[in-house]
Amino acid sequence: MSKNKVKIYQTKEITTLATMKYFKLPFLLVWRIWFYILMFSTIIIMLPFLLVLTSDEKYYPTFWKMVRAWSFLLIYGMGFRLKIKKEQKIEKNKSYMFIANHASLLDPWVMIALSKNPIVFVGKKELVKIPVFGFFYRKVVIMVDRGSEKSRKRVYEMAKKRLKNGTSVGIFPEGLVPEEDIILAPFKNGAFSLAIEHQIPIVPQVYYDCKRFFSWNIFKGRPGTFRVKQCHFIETEGLKIEERKKLKQKVFSLTYNELKNDKLYMKDTNKLNNE
Repeated sequence: MSKNKVKIYQTKEITTLATMKYFKLPFLLVWRIWFYILMFSTIIIMLPFLLVLTSDEKYYPTFWKMVRAWSFLLIYGMGFRLKIKKEQKIEKNKSYMFIANHASLLDPWVMIALSKNPIVFVGKKELVKIPVFGFFYRKVVIMVDRGSEKSRKRVYEMAKKRLKNGTSVGIFPEGLVPEEDIILAPFKNGAFSLAIEHQIPIVPQVYYDCKRFFSWNIFKGRPGTFRVKQCHFIETEGLKIEERKKLKQKVFSLTYNELKNDKLYMKDTNKLNNE
């Protein structure tokens, strides 16, 4: 095939892709809007129960059951399915440190769906500003201002209190949602310090498809199956706080290698301009 013919073929292919993207955009926007309609309408329906169940910490186990049901509703209501592989299962009424990679709006709901044990999340304070949702977010999430040392110390103390009551903690240790061409951002120390201090197992979870199907980029995504792997737990019994960096690197390497070796995850991550 001559160079001119190749160029013509490539031009036609690019034009076809651009046209398909143009027609796909309205459906994507409607689909994204549906997520917020689904989320806020169900919050309004649950409002009387939420007001009661968030009024006292003793109601948290019951609150958790309702939030798990809500998580499944949001995930399946958006046209997603869960395909879960568990190398090890959690025990009832035992505290854990749940850790996962973070690249999607739905990551927290996926983590909730995976655990019958109540989890308290450490999350960004900015989400408090969301109407209605922010009111309850403030009550059940340990909020952190990552730019404030005082806020980080407060998070540490509040998380310790919850762990003493038998609740688990969920943290996305990247501390942010990385750019879509980054496989996995560096981990922060907090989750690993807490896990060592309380001698609780770390539960590494790997989310392969959340970024592909429902990332923060509103111009991409589609319904599909979220593949999730719950890896063998990493024990912290006997570890000292000085070993947290070594522990952090161990969990980071495990998660990074799982993502790096997944062809679909890497294909999406390596796309030029995420097209």
